[in-house]
Amino acid sequence: MILYGMSQNLYSVEQVAELLGLHVKTVRNYVREGRLKAVRIGKSYRIAREDLEALTGRSGASLDREPVPRQRHVDVSSIVEIDVISPDMAIRLTNMLTSAPKGRPEGDQALHVETVYNEERARLKVILMGSLTTVSSFLQFIGVYLENQQ
Repeated sequence: MILYGMSQNLYSVEQVAELLGLHVKTVRNYVREGRLKAVRIGKSYRIAREDLEALTGRSGASLDREPVPRQRHVDVSSIVEIDVISPDMAIRLTNMLTSAPKGRPEGDQALHVETVYNEERARLKVILMGSLTTVSSFLQFIGVYLENQQ
């Protein structure tokens, strides 16, 4: 009977992660670093309500609120290698790709562009990181640009 009463005030790492809107690994790291006090039971940790309150500075009533809803966000990383490209054409394409994300409409997903030119092999490597839609449109842009340059 005492054990049942105790479980009402103990949280699993997964429950704490959900309550705080954190990743489970982050909560585990807090426990390992000593930032969040926990008791190890078998292969899992249990966190007392008081220890969770000490970490967050929130009282028991505010811990029982629903977690902050999150939106799913999907990122894409894509690498494009373009062979037999002159240094001048590589510079032009690099300039267009790196300046285009700055002019995107507000609210559009951010895009990160990196390029590396290997002069020895006449190869341009383009690395795109961003949302599915944004990366897809930039891949199409690269394709159209290269077709028009031939």
